[in-house]
Amino acid sequence: MNTSQFLEPFDLDVTLRDAALDELNRPTRRMIANAAIGMHIEDAYYSVRELREAVAWVHEGEIGGKRRLAAILSNSEGDDFQRCLYFCLAGRGVVEMIDDLMWLEELLEARGRIAGQMHRRRVRTFPHVSPYVADEPDGPIVAAREDFTQGRSWWSNSGV
Repeated sequence: MNTSQFLEPFDLDVTLRDAALDELNRPTRRMIANAAIGMHIEDAYYSVRELREAVAWVHEGEIGGKRRLAAILSNSEGDDFQRCLYFCLAGRGVVEMIDDLMWLEELLEARGRIAGQMHRRRVRTFPHVSPYVADEPDGPIVAAREDFTQGRSWWSNSGV
């Protein structure tokens, strides 16, 4: 029996949809799971990973961390996905921000692995329709200054 008939078309966003609706998840996790629905498999994963690394570098005081985060948030070439994630989490405490980004990164990594398996097995998947209507930022973007002031949320460990 061909089991692919029971899988087709497979929704690669099903775990993101479940996470977005799970009342046991923090509101911030539900928001960022929703923000990732429909995003390209690799783009979403690498965007979250890059943002998480930059936030962690700033938190750890790494040289160039602030420059990297400012560059991500002021990128006028890409879409608004990373800014969307950042501002869903901004002000909630840096530890919680990193924790939520790691959580989403793990979900997106698993989604990518499943996408690879479905591709190798030739199982059709639902097409991804980008939630963004433009490939460039829409509206004002963050200034690319690496000397930004870190507010209280960067020094608070509450929330986790």
